[in-house]
Amino acid sequence: MTMYKISNDQVVYAMDAGNAPVLTVNSGSRIEFETVDALSGQITSEADQFDALDWNRVNPATGPVYINDAQPGDALAVTIERIDVADVGVTITGSNMGVLGNVLQENTIKVIPIRDGKAIFSDKVHLPLNKMVGVIGTAPAGAGISCGVPCAHGGNMDCKEVREGATVILPVNVPGALLAMGDLHAVMADGEVCVSGLEVAGSVTVSIKLIKGANLPLPMIMRDSHVMTLASHEDLDEAVNMAVRNMVSYLCDKHDFDKAEAAMLISLAGDVRICQVVDPKKTARVELLKEYL
Repeated sequence: MTMYKISNDQVVYAMDAGNAPVLTVNSGSRIEFETVDALSGQITSEADQFDALDWNRVNPATGPVYINDAQPGDALAVTIERIDVADVGVTITGSNMGVLGNVLQENTIKVIPIRDGKAIFSDKVHLPLNKMVGVIGTAPAGAGISCGVPCAHGGNMDCKEVREGATVILPVNVPGALLAMGDLHAVMADGEVCVSGLEVAGSVTVSIKLIKGANLPLPMIMRDSHVMTLASHEDLDEAVNMAVRNMVSYLCDKHDFDKAEAAMLISLAGDVRICQVVDPKKTARVELLKEYL
């Protein structure tokens, strides 16, 4: 399997059919994406000022990559083989940011060192790492979409299950797919309620496989144990409804359930979870153990 590498100076701030590819590969290739953090490295100290930030440089994604023979209607299976992160990360929150953005009066920056597989939140609180990819997607068919926004093409889903061992299945909306990714988190919980995870630079090594004529309710995540459907919408309730409908569609189309049985199975054995509630569109997912299929 051929291995490629893309440096972190090759980034885009929107997923767009007009983006020029920085690499062209075949299905079956392996690629290492070097990434900068979600703030493009602009914060290095807790004394840095928010007023100095260039908000146009938020959520960069490394890429995009053109996959030969990828055409609209196909899907791209991206297996996350390895995530490496830097030894320090940043978390921010403040006025107009996150769930408490209407309560907090001051902006706060916390620089968190990473040692021995843990984030040193404080002298007493050491958090185990759960390294994940916040932004991963392909170009949408229509107008470009900011890398800060999740949608049916993927994007800024901020799903903690996009981690080592997961296969993210994304739609091919334009020739070549134009895959890009970034916004690594060393630690993040479901919800991302303060508006950020532990934002960190690093690299992601993936293998890619083209699925011709996929007919799947995308985006999806496959793990050894679970299948997951995801959806994003401005309204969290509708994001949940969409994710559930996507799982019902998958069960009916691929595993011969009828709609009522699919709904019952999800109600009895499927978990509905929130990926994030702080982006312009909220993201929800439904998880179901593969053993029930």
